[in-house]
Amino acid sequence: MIPTLHQINFHHLRYFWSVATDGSLTRTAARLRVAQSALSSQIQQLEEHLGSALFLRDGRRLMLTETGKIVLAYAEEIFATGGQLLAALAHGRGTEEVLRIGAVATLSRNFQESFVKPLLGQPNVRLHLESGTLGDLLSRLNDLALDLVLANRPPARELRARLRCRRIARQPVSIVGPARTRGFRFPTGLANLPIIVPGKESDIRSEFDALCEQAGVRVRILAEVDDMATMRLLARDTQALALVPSVVVRDELRDGVLHEQCVVPGLFETFYAITAERRFQHPLLKSVLARDEHEILETGQKRRGPSATRD
Repeated sequence: MIPTLHQINFHHLRYFWSVATDGSLTRTAARLRVAQSALSSQIQQLEEHLGSALFLRDGRRLMLTETGKIVLAYAEEIFATGGQLLAALAHGRGTEEVLRIGAVATLSRNFQESFVKPLLGQPNVRLHLESGTLGDLLSRLNDLALDLVLANRPPARELRARLRCRRIARQPVSIVGPARTRGFRFPTGLANLPIIVPGKESDIRSEFDALCEQAGVRVRILAEVDDMATMRLLARDTQALALVPSVVVRDELRDGVLHEQCVVPGLFETFYAITAERRFQHPLLKSVLARDEHEILETGQKRRGPSATRD
């Protein structure tokens, strides 16, 4: 007989979900501080209600049956939705709303500041900002520990099933230096000049290398830098050129500390906002993601350098 909804004990379902996730009655019992016999008994009651076994023993290991795999998939959905509900309700309690944003460690600090700036002036809003690798941040996003991840590349295809990824801005990449060189031509103007570039894992670097190779120009690399904040300091404090999205050195360009030699033709850094597929999204996300590209970048530069003349 097919069980009715009221016959399913969700307390038993959570015990099953915990054991299936841990893969061991012993580990789950120790973690939850319940007797192993009591844990086993409650899972047996769930099996009786469902009319089918959920586990098979393979030596000392527990293996999910076909029914167990189906029940586990639904249990994960049920408890994930419950967690989202509690998180959404928590945002509405008290006088303060917390928005948790993760940003890839290599992302421009100026871009991050521009993105969150409208929230800083809102009363009763507190931001929690953290940085890390894209993989770690997406894991925390799926675990409901973050509301939004900012990145300069989309997640891998196999991770996109439960994620929403949208392009929110695209920023030109420039070659900057301590003084403007008249008649600078890209890429021949780079020949044998020291230049600071992003690390080899960067999409910007890959495309830049391809442009220089295509033109037969040999570039003298002074430093490879993954962190944009460090690149900003090196560009400011050395006499070398630097390959950066202009938002990274926005203030230095505005104040004349650095000058734009050229905007590299066809080379951009793209910024993405990634959220998890949830029934209850954070109420602040809609407004913060509704802005257009100009509002998000908020360059505020007084003047721009010349676009590249290409040989």
